[in-house]
Amino acid sequence: MQDLNITLVQIDQVWEDKIANFALYEKAFEKINSTDLILLPEMFQTAFTMNTLMAEPFENSSSMAWLKTQSAKFNSAIYTSLIMEDGGKLYNRGIFVEPSGKITCYDKRKSFGLAEEDLYFEAGKEKVILEYKGWKIQLQICYDLRFPEILRNNWDPVNQIPSYDVLLFVANWPAKRSLHWETLVKARAIENQCYVAAVNRVGTDKMNLDYSGNSLVVDPLGKVVLDLYQKSTVENVYLSANQLLETRASLPFLKDQMLK
Repeated sequence: MQDLNITLVQIDQVWEDKIANFALYEKAFEKINSTDLILLPEMFQTAFTMNTLMAEPFENSSSMAWLKTQSAKFNSAIYTSLIMEDGGKLYNRGIFVEPSGKITCYDKRKSFGLAEEDLYFEAGKEKVILEYKGWKIQLQICYDLRFPEILRNNWDPVNQIPSYDVLLFVANWPAKRSLHWETLVKARAIENQCYVAAVNRVGTDKMNLDYSGNSLVVDPLGKVVLDLYQKSTVENVYLSANQLLETRASLPFLKDQMLK
């Protein structure tokens, strides 16, 4: 494993206007020099809407084509989510695009009942862990953060390694619950002995919900190594492979899962 350079894009979103949002991201990307992975907020090109007319077909998605183009341009993976139709069902689908064009999908498993997300989108049923640049990465979306039972980092006694090294969250998390956001991101890092990179938006949406950003990267000990606070910004941070391995070696909490 080498250190992993992650870039968080914390900006406002234009309600249900894909072209305008593409332009905003392209402008934000001008601040990126070199990185391994770019994180964009949940439903990156529409904002968090229940408007099913915003859905795109999985096999012919213009937004996925845009993501592929940007990934190749910056030679960097991109992770975000969008509304997608697949097999006659609609999903809040996480899309991890690699510069090669490879795509890994994750369907949000926990629907946000307060917004009636469960009435519009099919909940995902499977966790998704991929390997990228030597790191094992588990994909997540927003509300999943509240459910540690679906995030548990399990210890493999045969290979003597955990399931994953970093959790990625893309979100539209309201400002009025920002304390929950910060607390839960730290908790997920500590209990799973992993890095957590969580990107959120800023601004106010058409439902009059305010978003404070507070995008975070937290290390395996729960220390915040990057906090974007409440500003519209693009910033990057390196995840230390050595620190991850040393933390797990000195504090074998995950390994102790196997104790009777």
